[in-house]
Amino acid sequence: MLTQQLVNGLVSGSAYALVALGYALIYGVLGLINLAQGELYMIGAFGLWAATSYLGLGLSAAVLAGLALAGAAGLVMERLVFRPLRGRHPLIPMLAAVGLSIVLQSTALLVFGPETKPFPVDIEPRVWDLGLFQITNLQIMLMASAIILMLFLLWFVKFSRPGKALEAVSMDREAARIVGINTNTSVANAFLVGAVLSGAGGMMMAAYYNATFPYMGVLPGLKGFCAAVLGGAGSIGGAIIGGLLLGVAENLGAAYISSGFKDGFAFALLILILLFKPTGLLGRKKS
Repeated sequence: MLTQQLVNGLVSGSAYALVALGYALIYGVLGLINLAQGELYMIGAFGLWAATSYLGLGLSAAVLAGLALAGAAGLVMERLVFRPLRGRHPLIPMLAAVGLSIVLQSTALLVFGPETKPFPVDIEPRVWDLGLFQITNLQIMLMASAIILMLFLLWFVKFSRPGKALEAVSMDREAARIVGINTNTSVANAFLVGAVLSGAGGMMMAAYYNATFPYMGVLPGLKGFCAAVLGGAGSIGGAIIGGLLLGVAENLGAAYISSGFKDGFAFALLILILLFKPTGLLGRKKS
């Protein structure tokens, strides 16, 4: 049923949008494509799993622990890897991001093992039949969480002092530095917020698919990148729209064309959009 696939697509698209926002924030302030963003998705999920399995924390505290771990990983990533590479040829930090991605995957494999871990908190399933579609309590919880995070990001960028500074750096980094904005702090904030959003997306999908494993961030990371480019590199609104559109297109394609090609629809849609609008749906050229 069409409406059911739309609902399912919005759930997965919400997670893609959160990862895409991480890409958009970092690209906006630094012009950098952080291909290790998918591993922050994985770190958030493992942070939640470890907090409940090893520390015995409840769901709310474990979510905060997972977000904190992902955020800390983003800050360390920026300070130790990407800050020293600023000003180099753009391919150098991109290759460093690929290497960092593999290191983080291997670290998770070493620490947690290759086995898929089930979601550590039992959520009693409830299903509501609304006629045109069915929706579960977990789907409602995940979409509501994503909406809250997106609204918080919009508030942060538009109304908070660090967010306004981040937006200024995104518009013109040199001009922002001249008027007294600490560009290093703004770049670090972009990595921190982007990592937290990606980590939240990982926790959402770990709960949705009842699975946490070392390579879980690979495809969502690539799809988040697709969503960010689809919406327009550096555009927050575009990243949200791109992620939701990608999730819906993926589910519709799998339902009505071929489930075996499900992961290919994201990239096919990206190519199609960029053929007609190279800057993405809401993209703008960087000055």
